[in-house]
Amino acid sequence: MTDITLGMLYFIPVTLGDDRIANVLPPEVISIAHQLDTFIVENEKTARHFLSVIQHPKPIREIVFKTLNEHTSDKELPALLNALIAGKNVGLMSEAGCPGIADPGAKLAALAHQKNIRVVPLVGPSSILLSVMASGLNGQRFTFLGYIPSEKAIRINQLKSIEKQSKTHHETQIFIETPYRNQHLLEDILNTCNGETELCIACNISLQDEYIVTKRIKNWKQSTLPDLHKKPSIFLLLA
Repeated sequence: MTDITLGMLYFIPVTLGDDRIANVLPPEVISIAHQLDTFIVENEKTARHFLSVIQHPKPIREIVFKTLNEHTSDKELPALLNALIAGKNVGLMSEAGCPGIADPGAKLAALAHQKNIRVVPLVGPSSILLSVMASGLNGQRFTFLGYIPSEKAIRINQLKSIEKQSKTHHETQIFIETPYRNQHLLEDILNTCNGETELCIACNISLQDEYIVTKRIKNWKQSTLPDLHKKPSIFLLLA
C-alpha cells in the first residue's frame, strides 16, 4: 500500500470589499487559488463571487465548497480535513480579509497542526493590521479585543476598563462593532473616555472611500464625525 502525502491547507486572503484585486493581492495568491478546486469558506456566496472575479479556470459549479463559520461545531471540524488527509490541497477563505484572524479558520488551523497538515498563509489585506499601521498609535504593543458588548451599560464599563488597560501598559486597544451599531459605539467612546486619550477611526480600509483618522477625544468632540453607519470600521484607542 502506498503512503498518501497529506495535502496543504492554504489560507487565502480575499479583498475587504469591492476594491481592485491587483491593488491588494499578489499574483501568487491568484495563481494558487486557480490550482485548487476544493475550498473551505465562511460564506459560499462571497467565495463564489471572489473566484469568479479572479477568473478561476474551472467552472464554479464544479468547485467543492465546504462551510466553516461561527455556527460550525467542534465536532464538525475533523470532517473538513478529510480531503487534505486524502492528499488534496485545499484553500480556506474568510468572508473578507485574512482567514484565521478574528475568524473561525483559527480552529481549523489548530486541528490541522495536530494532524501534521501544513498550513500555508498567503499575503493579503488584514483590516486589523492595516489600521494599526496607519493609526500612528503604539504598533509595538497592541491587543485586538474583537466585538464590544452591545448593551449600553456593559459597553460603557468595558470602555472604561479598556482605557485603563491602555494607559497602564501604554498599549493600543483595538475593537470592532456590528456595522449598524458603529455610530452608537463612537458616541459612547466620546462620552466615556478622557479628553487626552487618542482614538483612531478606520473605516472601509483599502476601498476607494477609505477613512483613517486619529485625534484626541477632545478634538473628536469638536469635529464633524464621520458617518460609519453600516460601514466596516475598526476603533483603536491609546490612553
